Amino acid sequence: MLPVDGVPLLHQATTTALASGVADVIVILGANEQPHKNAIHGLPVTTIANHYWKSGIGSSIKSGLNYLIRKSPDTEAVILMVCDQPTLTSQHLRKLIETFKQTGAPIIASRYADTLGVPALFARSFFTNLLMLRDEQGAKKLIEQFQAQIKGVDFPEGSIDIDTQEDYQNYIAGKK
Repeated sequence: MLPVDGVPLLHQATTTALASGVADVIVILGANEQPHKNAIHGLPVTTIANHYWKSGIGSSIKSGLNYLIRKSPDTEAVILMVCDQPTLTSQHLRKLIETFKQTGAPIIASRYADTLGVPALFARSFFTNLLMLRDEQGAKKLIEQFQAQIKGVDFPEGSIDIDTQEDYQNYIAGKK
């Protein structure tokens, strides 16, 4: 809910995803579900309440992916992203998709701060792996496990994420 450029981070991330041209944007909500839902009210997205959010990000990944598989069983790939990377652009998300189409690599991950991470695209061949994540594990687990099958896409600004109030203050101060 922290404002960046006048809008909550969640709203910014959601509009970024929408602007990328993907077929469906699914937002998984956990803690403070209603205020978060209000922050993206009116946007053409599907929201899913993950009532098990306390168990970890893996439970959110599985909630969203299970919904997507039921709704669109022919889905070729999914992009997993978080809402705390304020520098993420729709152009970067499109680059993940382009790299997937050009290379056929089953995982296309963002490269920043000497690591690979989210946002990351996972081909259908990895859906079972995603669904088998333990609740406390995120996509990073698979990215670390299957590095030989990954193509990286540079996203140096991806190292900027807002996990704490201090991160937020530093980011806002850097924008001035």
